[in-house]
Amino acid sequence: MVRVAVVGAGIGGLAAAVALIRRGFRVDVYEQARRLGEVGAGLHLAPNGSRLLARWGLADGLRRTAVRPAALEVRDGSSGRGLIEQPMGDGWEEAFGAPYWTVHRADLHRALADQVPVESVHVRRALVGFADEGDGVRLEFADGGTARADVLVGADGVHSVVRQAVAGPESPVFSSTSAFRGLVPAHRVPDLPRDRVLVWVGPSSRLLCAPVRAGAFLAFVAVVPGGEWTLESWSAPGDAGDLAAAFADWDPAVKEIVSAVEDTRRWALYDREPLERWGSGRVTLLGDAAHPMLPHHGQGAGQAIEDAAALAHCLDTATRAGTGTRTALREPSGTAEGLARYEAIRRPHTTRVQLGARGGGSLRLRRPGPETPDGAGLASLVDDVSWIHRYDVEEALGRG
Repeated sequence: MVRVAVVGAGIGGLAAAVALIRRGFRVDVYEQARRLGEVGAGLHLAPNGSRLLARWGLADGLRRTAVRPAALEVRDGSSGRGLIEQPMGDGWEEAFGAPYWTVHRADLHRALADQVPVESVHVRRALVGFADEGDGVRLEFADGGTARADVLVGADGVHSVVRQAVAGPESPVFSSTSAFRGLVPAHRVPDLPRDRVLVWVGPSSRLLCAPVRAGAFLAFVAVVPGGEWTLESWSAPGDAGDLAAAFADWDPAVKEIVSAVEDTRRWALYDREPLERWGSGRVTLLGDAAHPMLPHHGQGAGQAIEDAAALAHCLDTATRAGTGTRTALREPSGTAEGLARYEAIRRPHTTRVQLGARGGGSLRLRRPGPETPDGAGLASLVDDVSWIHRYDVEEALGRG
């Protein structure tokens, strides 16, 4: 049986584990944290990701907490006046073949973790080095321990140890913006709807909120300009006072949201230039480790889930015995071929999404002004993301 080591137990790493286990691989997930868990607030799971989770049998469980928004509504940040509304719900699901969900990051993480055997997840194992020895990969951990696998998948995030070894030194690309995020109990903002995504737009800032946990909470992300905050960390604490000051002159509904914030996180928005390769031999990358991207397409989780499906398919095809069964795997001589095909399929697609997030998606949402006389630019946003939402990686694999 082919043994795969996945480094990182975030959403991408666990999605990879789920997809690989479903194909009959032996998987070990190595996580540096003391316990399995996920930090963060809300995320957007578009149809390109949700359709894969449904095929993996996770949809029924996620429906208990995820929200399928009825609409996306854009409002002027100063006056609160509605600028434009995009229906979602049934229409979006019919158009793209799967639902659009807003979900608490921890709920998605838990749904994936529940599909991975407890004995397959190893916490307090921080990778410090590895070596592709031709007939396998040797992993070295900070505690002095080692492990061996037929394949190494670096799903260890934007500060990936595996990426550093694959790509060498590189400079993060700073967007000169940062983002606050967090959760607000819905009962603290009773006048706001719990069935839609709301975006308030200003000249250079915006605040987005979306329902999660069956509408009991609103997850918010507030993007603000300025390069004074340069810390690239999902878990760094933010100052609720700084958040309130940034939106002090905005619509009263926005001020109601930020005044209800008790705990917020703040991270500087960086990405990286697309890599020319994700690995070689028996080593590859996945998710943020492969293609860290700005959040303006809402595709961090979706692209990682697509990666996971593609990786499992390509390794399965390359290593499966001639019997046609998924459990009868030949010796792992085909792993390098499978990883090469995985990268060839995924890297052009993720590069397009990654670069598009720099100037498209929610960045196009603007209040009316000389450059945007018609207001929010929602039509452009829909055009930016519709091809991503419609994409079915398993169909692409069948064509490839």
